Amino acid sequence: MAKAKDRPAAAPKERPAPAKERPAAPSKTAGVRTPGSRPMQARKPTRAAPDTPQVRSPERETSGNTQSKLSPEEVYRLIQESAYFKAKARGFEPGHEVQDWIEAEQEVRRRLEGRT
Repeated sequence: MAKAKDRPAAAPKERPAPAKERPAAPSKTAGVRTPGSRPMQARKPTRAAPDTPQVRSPERETSGNTQSKLSPEEVYRLIQESAYFKAKARGFEPGHEVQDWIEAEQEVRRRLEGRT
């Protein structure tokens, strides 16, 4: 086994230059004026907002009912969500789940019928 003294010495690794010898990083001088610089001014918008919104003319005539029909899964989801909010409003007290569901179902069906 060779001893540590018999091994050739490794070349010394180059170390980064001390802070004094390193080039200085550009400093952030926000708000500091240098000779020849001009102060920054806020730019005004190029276009003023219109006083009234423009109304697009319809590309084609519609009958007024442009909403698609909901699938049974989507209706179930609406009922489920409504029942949850009813239960939340009464503090999730047990024993009223069926009543919440029935009321939610009636409410959702009434809203969907009014939509057509």
